Amino acid sequence: QVQLVESGGGSVQAGGSLRLTCVASGYTFSRSCMGWFRQAPGKERERVASINIESDGTRYTDSVKGRFTISQDNAKMTLYLQMNSLEVEDTGMYYCAAFVPSRWPRARTCSSLNRAEYNYWGQGTQVTVSS
Repeated sequence: QVQLVESGGGSVQAGGSLRLTCVASGYTFSRSCMGWFRQAPGKERERVASINIESDGTRYTDSVKGRFTISQDNAKMTLYLQMNSLEVEDTGMYYCAAFVPSRWPRARTCSSLNRAEYNYWGQGTQVTVSS
C-alpha cells in the first residue's frame, strides 16, 4: 500500500533552517505529483509547494518563494523541503502528499491540483519557529 513518512521537523529560531524529508513507497513515484502542505492552529491547510516528479517542475505559494525549495530523488522515492530564513508564520504541521493518477497520461497537470485531489497523505511533522 501507499505510504508517506515525513521527518525533519523541529523547533528553530526565526532566521534558521530545516530540511523536511518524505519517504514514499507503494506506487510509481515517477508518475506522481508530490506536494508539501502545512496547517497552523486555527487555519486551513495550505499548499506550500508542489513538484512534478517526471519533469521536476515546481510551484510555490508566494509567502515562501525565495526561502523554500522543494526537490526530489526519484531513485530513493524521497521528497524534500529545504526551508531557509524561517519566520514565525511558518509554524505549523507540515504534511507530505501524493497525487497518484489512475490514468496515464494523467488528465491533470501537477500545478493545477488542489488540496482535495491529492490521493495520499503522510501523518505530518511539526515545525515550530520562535522569535
